[in-house]
Amino acid sequence: MTTTRVSRLIQAPIESVFETVAHIENFERVAPDIIRIEFLSENKTGVGARFRETRRMGKREASTELEVTEYVPNERIRIVADQGGTIWDSVFTVEARPSGEVELVMVMEARAYRFLAKIMNPLIKGMIRKAIEKDLEAVKAHCES
Repeated sequence: MTTTRVSRLIQAPIESVFETVAHIENFERVAPDIIRIEFLSENKTGVGARFRETRRMGKREASTELEVTEYVPNERIRIVADQGGTIWDSVFTVEARPSGEVELVMVMEARAYRFLAKIMNPLIKGMIRKAIEKDLEAVKAHCES
């Protein structure tokens, strides 16, 4: 298993930060590499929401089907995908700090179950980390503007 953890301190209300990452349509507008979102379920937010995300990965596009499996308003959202021989389990958490800032943390666990994925995932960990950092920087800039 490969785990990647990225966090940012954001000067914004916790509700604003949570709504930006937990409402897929908001996240799509903010994250620079998301090209489009297609909903695969009637509900667009909360547990059971399913969607296909198409994202720019370098010079190509990659689509992934994701599902919200946990949703606690203004606290955390878990989004899971089964792609390329790996279960990608991502949890965004928001927590108010005494300083008035909100800490946004994203932890992504990649649990490979196919041989090739077990080899490739550690090799692409740096690229994945950079993509997550770029997304969280975009959330920070959006929420603080």
